[in-house]
Amino acid sequence: MDNSKLADLLFPDVKSSPEDVEKRFPQRELPDGACVTRIGPSPTGFVHLGNLYNALIGERVAHQSGGVFYLRIEDTDNKREVEGAVETLINAMDYFGINFDEGAVADGDNGNYGPYRQRQRRDIYHVFAKQLVQMGLAYPCFLTADEIDAIREQQTANKENPGIYGKYAEKSRSLTIEQIEANMAAGMEWVLRYKGVQTDEYISVEDAVRGKLEMPRNNMDFVLLKSDGIPTYHFAHVVDDHLMRSTHVIRGEEWISSLPMHVELFSVLGWNQPIYCHTATLMKIEDGSKRKLSKRKDPELALAYYQQEGISPDAIWEFLLTLLNSNYEEWRIANPDADYREFPYSISKMSISGALVDLDKLRNISKDVIGKMSAQEIFDKWSSWCENYDHTFAELIRKYPERTLAAVNVGRNAKKPRKDIETWKQACSFLSFYYDETFSPEDSMPEDISEADRKEFFSRYLASYDHNDDSAAWFDKVKAITEELGFAVKPKDYKNNPEQYKGSIVHTTNMLRIALMGRANAPDIHEVSHVLGEEIVRRRLEKWA
Repeated sequence: MDNSKLADLLFPDVKSSPEDVEKRFPQRELPDGACVTRIGPSPTGFVHLGNLYNALIGERVAHQSGGVFYLRIEDTDNKREVEGAVETLINAMDYFGINFDEGAVADGDNGNYGPYRQRQRRDIYHVFAKQLVQMGLAYPCFLTADEIDAIREQQTANKENPGIYGKYAEKSRSLTIEQIEANMAAGMEWVLRYKGVQTDEYISVEDAVRGKLEMPRNNMDFVLLKSDGIPTYHFAHVVDDHLMRSTHVIRGEEWISSLPMHVELFSVLGWNQPIYCHTATLMKIEDGSKRKLSKRKDPELALAYYQQEGISPDAIWEFLLTLLNSNYEEWRIANPDADYREFPYSISKMSISGALVDLDKLRNISKDVIGKMSAQEIFDKWSSWCENYDHTFAELIRKYPERTLAAVNVGRNAKKPRKDIETWKQACSFLSFYYDETFSPEDSMPEDISEADRKEFFSRYLASYDHNDDSAAWFDKVKAITEELGFAVKPKDYKNNPEQYKGSIVHTTNMLRIALMGRANAPDIHEVSHVLGEEIVRRRLEKWA
């Protein structure tokens, strides 16, 4: 077989040489030790937590080393592509604070190593596909779908590994150039396959996460180019990560089985192999055992879930860093006020077991993260979320900006600030009592307090209420009314001698909380009263007097 003639037959339009292409994508001028990483999602419209998980790793590895982090869209499977998916992905990454130095943007590319959409790189792949044919390492395969199905059935019956290799590849490998030319003239579709080697050799790859991986060398005649001339992931990954000068390939552990194909291509093309980092699968606990997060079963796999729930992107970062490095929580305790980007993230400290996505832990982290924010920061981020996800509250915040800012500041100046807000969605529920438009009592008045005592308490409270009282003067009046009505001012007195009292000050203050805020577990009454204003306070209490 004249391989050069075959290459010209298959790729008559390819005039550039591999050297020409290499010149278009020179080595990057970066400091020693700088890393170049990327994420390469498919534009399916479903942006999942795994995308963000690997993006965070890539971003940290690149930016901590003074390198480059870029976005490449792997759109080789146009059957799965969803219109607008790229914009959805870019917006999601932006929402969660993932910053790309270069790559695909909504309306094109940003950077010197593009195009960053694989379907636009077709001509580049063909240069190297032609080279592999010239080297005698690739060939056109005209097997039909029915023929491939028949081969799979035979392999299943024989309990053999599925695929085109060895004797199953002979029909296509043995074609003469004249037969190939005739098939092409007849309009028969073909794919370009790599010529696998039947061998018992093993390869060894040093994975940055998992250490040494040993596995059989590739023996499959895997597809390089599909019938439409677009590459498979295997070929596109190798070509792109070489030309874009990626130093690290960060991807899920499901790609480990494909590693022999990728190692083979880097080797025969004479290119330096990037460092592979195969990350752990995202898991959850269900019925006492771990299982992989499922797109069908688990809404928390979708990034949209966290956006719609209003979980702070900062909390997501903190949570994912606890999954990525086991020492992150110790670092956070030692550095409570540091920016999480100051944490010295390390691939070598990643776990190879499944990363457990615990939503309860995430919400607790979120409480801590929001608890450290200033009132103005909470106001800004909550209102921004409401503009997109809760128009009712967005309107209330715009209508009552001063009251809202004061509301989120309640309880924040104490030695141990309250941590009532865990998500922006939950903030709408928690802060709803500050607005008459959304005030809806959740708790009932204590059943062990008679209606007469309740009315008498509120009547006396309103009669003595002075909106200008400071906290101490206000509380002195509450204690006085409590004692006058036969309730214990000290809760322990009531606990020790319940028969001597109608209740304790806990009962009377709870009545105030329920009347003003609709719930017994609520912030400081005096602070809340001054946020609501005297008019609202009196109006709400008069309903119970």
